[in-house]
Amino acid sequence: MREVIAAIFMIAGLVIFLVSILGIFRFKYVLNRMHAAALGDTLGLGFVIIGLIILGINVFASLKLFLIILFFWMSGPIATHSIAKVEILTNKNFEERVREK
Repeated sequence: MREVIAAIFMIAGLVIFLVSILGIFRFKYVLNRMHAAALGDTLGLGFVIIGLIILGINVFASLKLFLIILFFWMSGPIATHSIAKVEILTNKNFEERVREK
């Protein structure tokens, strides 16, 4: 039963990764692509690692996997925000894009 639950979590994570990849290729604007990539990384990786934690027998390995999730959930949004801020500050056409919508 534990293997089935772990497989469901890992398959859900892989589906989220695939949707994220589709979003990266479909969106035209760089900030939209970054948003799709960041959500896919955070949520997809979270589901895959939760599946691995459920599947794992060793407590120390599960703790390490939990720390990986924690690290990605803290560093991913910060890195994405920093890259988006640099793109906004260096893009000369950003104000025109905002006015168009």
